[in-house]
Amino acid sequence: MAVQALYRKWRPRTFDEVVGQEHVVRTLRNALTSGRIHHAYLFAGPRGTGKTTMARLLAKAVNCLAPENQRPCNECTICQAINEGRLLDLIEIDAASNTGVDDVRELRERIGFRPNEARYKVYVIDEVHMLSNAAFNALLKTLEEPPPHAIFVLATTESHKIPATVLSRCQRFDFRRIPAAKIVARLQWLAEQEHIRVDREALTLVAHQATGSMRDAESLLDQLASYDDNGITVAEVRAALGTGASETVIQVTDALTRSDVAQGLGAINTAVDEGADPRQFARQMVEHLRALLLLRLKSGIVPSHVSEDQRPQLEEQASAFSPRSLARAVRLFTQAATEAKGGWQPQLPLEMAFIEATLLDEPESSVPSRQPAPASPRASLPARHSTSSPAPTRPAPARSVSPSPSQSSRVVLESASTYGSLVPGDGSLTPETLRKRWSELLNILRPRNLSLEALMRSCEPVAVEGDVVVLGFTHNFHCSKVGEEHNKQIIEDALSSLIGQRYRVRCVLAQQERTARMSRRSTSEPVGGKAALSAEQIIAEDPVVRAAVEDLGAQIVRRSE
Repeated sequence: MAVQALYRKWRPRTFDEVVGQEHVVRTLRNALTSGRIHHAYLFAGPRGTGKTTMARLLAKAVNCLAPENQRPCNECTICQAINEGRLLDLIEIDAASNTGVDDVRELRERIGFRPNEARYKVYVIDEVHMLSNAAFNALLKTLEEPPPHAIFVLATTESHKIPATVLSRCQRFDFRRIPAAKIVARLQWLAEQEHIRVDREALTLVAHQATGSMRDAESLLDQLASYDDNGITVAEVRAALGTGASETVIQVTDALTRSDVAQGLGAINTAVDEGADPRQFARQMVEHLRALLLLRLKSGIVPSHVSEDQRPQLEEQASAFSPRSLARAVRLFTQAATEAKGGWQPQLPLEMAFIEATLLDEPESSVPSRQPAPASPRASLPARHSTSSPAPTRPAPARSVSPSPSQSSRVVLESASTYGSLVPGDGSLTPETLRKRWSELLNILRPRNLSLEALMRSCEPVAVEGDVVVLGFTHNFHCSKVGEEHNKQIIEDALSSLIGQRYRVRCVLAQQERTARMSRRSTSEPVGGKAALSAEQIIAEDPVVRAAVEDLGAQIVRRSE
């Protein structure tokens, strides 16, 4: 015979054994002792929080033969029949399997019959939101005027899908997610009853994995009990559930504070290679970053998984971020947790979340603010580069690792004196010239922003329009990242210092730009023939021609008409 699951074997049999739903227990107990029993109840809340258990306890309590203040007694024939699942007057219906109007009509026909042996017939309709609209309409009249011997308990995880006409005829009880501390205490008690040796820290990991669901926590404990007969340790929980070590989460966060892409990606891949589930690791990152955000905002809220020993370390990490960058990182890793569903690179959403969080975090510390410079007699800058007033800057957060004073002063000096004092580009720069000096531009970018230098390797100059250099990208992600205002400023500073003239940049998708240029050229052609293009323009617009010229030494020869 199969062994009974822990969550079924130790299902609460009295109101005192229910964990985490004291507000529901108190209301129902008072209703029982005062005789104010309603004909319809709605139990709404997340899965595994005790809705079906509470429905069975209510069925026992209203039919128990003991005095009112001792119900349910679990000793009378009614209580024992419910505990053993053989009371005919307790009818449990799965609405997910009985969604049609015919199922509800059959229920209405049977509800008129009096109970067989109990005081009330109790109908428990689980996942009631799955009923069709016609089924809800058929049920409505019965809920409005039920027979005196019938009680309905509707249970759902999605109360917003239930029609308002049904909600208005029920007493509603909202079940809450169970706090991790209470889940740990319950699991500790279960382990003692089942003679399972387990570390308390391991139970804490199980409780966090359950995310407020007692049934999920008990099922996980049941699974882990079979993992090793010698007891359950933290390492075994991580191995069985695919969770990464908390030390790895700390390492990834430290790398985020330093914008150290290499260390962060290395820690993520090491965790995945050692068996961590990418989605679960992303959830751990969200939980950790949320704790940092709460500490950084001085909200007074301390997440349950943060111990007093860990708090100083977390407060130090939190001080290295701004609230805005933490909020963005939480959002990015939350998205990664939903996207990491498998595939040939399951850790890719995690890696991209880390890289994007690093790029988003850099402007507040690594992007120099431009200082006002004397107005140039030759030309004036556009609004974003206006020399009449400095560009607004955002305050930089305190960081655990900051640039050296000499490096910081050098970057600011270049921004203030070099860029502001240069004259606008006069159009003499060509894409071919810039391509030949591309490695020099990357060398200038590398010490300023390593991530941006890596992104710039995926583009090339496709055109120069006056004092604007057009950068062509193959992928939209790279184009949008480099096109962000703070990244463009860094590139413009580096490009202008390299060329000796003040240039701006515009980021485009190479294919779209090529199509647009061909379209503009076709509309400008004269009726009798094609507009003449310079050799430089042909090379710039056609990658095949450019490769032939640069790699094979080919020459462009114009054929006379």
